Amino acid sequence: MTKNSSFAVHVPDADLIPEPLDPAQILQGSPEVSAKVLWESEDGTQVRGIWQITPGVVTDTEADELFVVVGGRATIAVEGGATFHVGPGDAAVLRAGDRTTWTVHETLRKVFHTTLA
Repeated sequence: MTKNSSFAVHVPDADLIPEPLDPAQILQGSPEVSAKVLWESEDGTQVRGIWQITPGVVTDTEADELFVVVGGRATIAVEGGATFHVGPGDAAVLRAGDRTTWTVHETLRKVFHTTLA
């Protein structure tokens, strides 16, 4: 797989690389994150990939992101905004700077497109 070629990935079976969480983000449990970048723009501002988190509760400050859940379930609470539930087949949009709390009920796997400012 290269940046300049078209390809397909079977998301549920894709091998991911562990990405340790900052312990300050973990509010409950022992969630573990893993991911795989599938494509990144030359200037590094656009990233597409697969991301997974195991059950627990974590906080985050978001980038601009569109994602689609492939498996698992979570509740995402946006500070000062909406709380929504996501599961397989759901698409969600997060705005840059949103402070979120993710309560992951079942290991969640998503495909994403993120814009980094």
